[in-house]
Amino acid sequence: MLEGIDTKVLPAIRNLKDIDKALKTNSPYVILLNTHIGQIKSLVKTIQRSDKKVLMHADLVQGLKSDEYAAQFLCQDIKPDGLISTRKSVLLTAKKANLITIQRLFLLDSIALESSYQMMKTINPDCVEILPGIIPHIISEVSRETKIPVIAGGLIRSKEEVQAACNAGATAVTTSNRELWE
Repeated sequence: MLEGIDTKVLPAIRNLKDIDKALKTNSPYVILLNTHIGQIKSLVKTIQRSDKKVLMHADLVQGLKSDEYAAQFLCQDIKPDGLISTRKSVLLTAKKANLITIQRLFLLDSIALESSYQMMKTINPDCVEILPGIIPHIISEVSRETKIPVIAGGLIRSKEEVQAACNAGATAVTTSNRELWE
């Protein structure tokens, strides 16, 4: 579970030039997206030295296959505070290593939603990230049905959309839109 959240927006770093701004936010967490295998160790250390926890999207590390072995490498050598993934094997490996686990769901249709519910029962992640995060009634449903904290992400472009997601039951919102980080 994500603890110590006093802000509803978690900065998601898509571009390295955004790290300094993310470190100045009130968020206790920084999410790393689209990283390169050669950069991740120093990025994680830099962010953690700033008293922020690192949630790394394991599926988006360039140069690293998204499987159980990659997850072991990330858990043992890189040591982020948590992993985000769509893959069961990655999340189960992170759970064994006592990292925060966030199951990312791309909700394209009702079949995707139903299969996500089944996967959640197997994994029992700490949080679920719903994409796109601009569907309040689905955020409410997933929160109600699973009793797992929900993070909304994807296509959130305004403060009103952040508020709508939170009003629907999202614990927090992830965004790479720097204007929404405060």
